[in-house]
Amino acid sequence: MRLLIAEDERKLSRVLEKGLCAEKFVCDVAYDGEAALELATSLDYDLMVLDLTLPKLDGLKVLSRLRVAGLRTPVLVLTARGAIEQRVEGFEAGADDYLVKPFSFAELLARIRALLRRPTSITDKLLLDDLEMDLVRRNVKRGGKIIELTPKEYGLLEFLMRNAGRAVTRTMLVEHVWNQQFEGMTNIVDVYINYLRAKIDRGFRSKLINTVHGVGYMLRSANEKAA
Repeated sequence: MRLLIAEDERKLSRVLEKGLCAEKFVCDVAYDGEAALELATSLDYDLMVLDLTLPKLDGLKVLSRLRVAGLRTPVLVLTARGAIEQRVEGFEAGADDYLVKPFSFAELLARIRALLRRPTSITDKLLLDDLEMDLVRRNVKRGGKIIELTPKEYGLLEFLMRNAGRAVTRTMLVEHVWNQQFEGMTNIVDVYINYLRAKIDRGFRSKLINTVHGVGYMLRSANEKAA
């Protein structure tokens, strides 16, 4: 899951990024409205956490422009503007949820997960053969056995499962699993694919993670391969 945090207060943005990354989300941060709008319209995010009091471009304008452009990315407004009229204004501009500062991180996390569970966004579980990813509890099982994954391994597997049966390139994986500050080589994907194979495929007769030569990787059902 890739999130965009639009928050100009550096200390708070660092806390949000650190806390959400610990929950296995990949986060990009924008410190002003113009940057937030540019990122939100050029990259694919699963959810946006948006402060309304942003420099250069107010958060309400960012939200309105996203909706006018037809982007339905869930937006959780996180702001000090707590008056009823201000909340109504936020929802009318297209907010999916509204949380007033000061706030509890636990509540923020619960609201984010609730938005991501909406039928228009994602299902609660991803399944492929005997491999199961629970998006609510953030765990993975194969053959009923829990598999411990690091946040990057989890993000990589989630993207592969969401694109099961379709080849994805190393560049696509980097863009969705690492954030925009990542400046390494795409061969980091090969390293993490090997980590995943050791945890997901080793010890199982059917191998789900496949190399697509000249392209990248594919998560594919054993039944599909047999067919």
